[in-house]
This record gives sequence, C-alpha cells and structure tokens, in this order.
Amino acid sequence: MQCYLEILKKYAVFKGRESRRTFWYFVLFNCIFSLIIYFIDKILHSDILSTFYSLAVFLPHLGASIRRLHDINKSGWWVLLAYIPLPFVLIVIPLYFVSRIAVLLGLLLIMLLCVASVIWLIVLEATPGTPGENKYGEPV
Repeated sequence: MQCYLEILKKYAVFKGRESRRTFWYFVLFNCIFSLIIYFIDKILHSDILSTFYSLAVFLPHLGASIRRLHDINKSGWWVLLAYIPLPFVLIVIPLYFVSRIAVLLGLLLIMLLCVASVIWLIVLEATPGTPGENKYGEPV
C-alpha cells in the first residue's frame, strides 16, 4: 500500500526512475481498487465511480510507467507503443461501407497489435533496472 501511495504522491512526475517493486505493487493495488470500484458501480447501476477513478490514476500510472522504463535505460516514449494501433480504427471504420468482413478483419488486426504492444510493454516493465546510474539518474 505504501508503494501505491508513493506513486500517487508523484502525481505527474515523468523524470527519474521507478523501482520494479514499487511499480508492480502500484499495479497490483490499482487492479484491486479498480475491481472494488467496479463492483460498487454494478451495485449502484452506474459507471461514475469507475470513470472518476480511471481519470484520477491515469497520470500517476503514466508517470510510473515512464519512470519504470527510465529505470531500464529506455525512453519514456516507449509507453506510446500501446496507443499506436488506435489510429488504425479511423482507417477501419470507413471499411464498414465497403465490406463488413473487411471491418472484422481490420478490428481483429488492431486487437492483435494492441495485445502484442501491451505484452511487449509488460516485458519491458518487468525487466530488472540497470544497476548504478544511467542517463535518467540514480536508481531508487
């Protein structure tokens, strides 16, 4: 829980490094809190709490991911890898007027690209940090 709060305190800090332990404990507690809020929303027949929670932790999670990549001596721009397939949706949507099969195949391809990019980011974020100082600073 301390790791979760530590990352929340660095709300929009994108410089420096983040340890693997702190990052993954943040992810764990984030998943637990998301599930709890999801079930509360289902009881209330609403999505408002989930929406607010997602918006509230977006920047801390983005900052933690960037700092985690800095810890393995990679640029924080690698985080954008997960968002690269999304613009392809704009290409696939007009295909609906040509062929519904083309739309389904296009959406399947986008989904596979999203899954592959997220898996690659998980591999990068699970990689041990570089020992000692790197170009992003001292280890934490």
